[in-house]
Amino acid sequence: MNAGPLKELGRVFDQVADAYDAGRPTYPDEVYRALSEVSGVGFDGATAVDVGAGTGIMTRGLRARGARVVAVDPGAEMLARLRARAVGDGDGTEVAAVRADGDALPLAAGVADLVVYAQSWHWLDPVASIAEARRVLRPGGAIAGCWNLNHAARAGWLAAYEERLARACPRYWGPAVEGWAVPPIAQAMDVAGERWIPWTRPVPIEDFLLDLRSHSYMAALEPGAADELVERQRAALRAEFPGGVLSVPMRTYLAVGR
Repeated sequence: MNAGPLKELGRVFDQVADAYDAGRPTYPDEVYRALSEVSGVGFDGATAVDVGAGTGIMTRGLRARGARVVAVDPGAEMLARLRARAVGDGDGTEVAAVRADGDALPLAAGVADLVVYAQSWHWLDPVASIAEARRVLRPGGAIAGCWNLNHAARAGWLAAYEERLARACPRYWGPAVEGWAVPPIAQAMDVAGERWIPWTRPVPIEDFLLDLRSHSYMAALEPGAADELVERQRAALRAEFPGGVLSVPMRTYLAVGR
């Protein structure tokens, strides 16, 4: 799926930057272990390019493990939050953050050990993006794509939640849609390995609803329709979890090319 020009893609996610920053889940430790194992890239001292970095979820995870990260994203507001958070992390240094398109990386050839698309590659041109990743990699470098996904088949309440989204959001694409599948990044590169990593996300209902607000199919709704859908979801979730904290079955898909 291609979202269109840089300006339009940045505008969509800049609308929901606050919700994205507050609500999106991090990646479990096992994702980073699997990424290093399959890619053969040790993070400490490596140079990584986080394409479609958003507010910096993967950027912060890689930096915490010793990598030098160049964050690339088309959204000015998204990058503003990434920069603000990065200064307070770890050694307090600023992160290199560039407003740009993953189909045309503003980087010299052969500068990176790892190019990673965390929750982002499906917005890019499948041929141009991988060609750009190969161009900026050093020999022996690796490309990786990963997606955090609700594992709706593991819980009836979560399947019902996804069904409500599918009915209300014309642009919804997820497990409630027949034929839904993870983006085919493995077919777009010389894949070295794929992993499905199951985990459970404990999250307060209101944070879970902020995550919902951060998705492009919600941003595409009229504000009143989005508010009404959030209220329906809130009522259903509170009925299911009166204590106010969800236990969300998740799985992360990881594909790595060397």
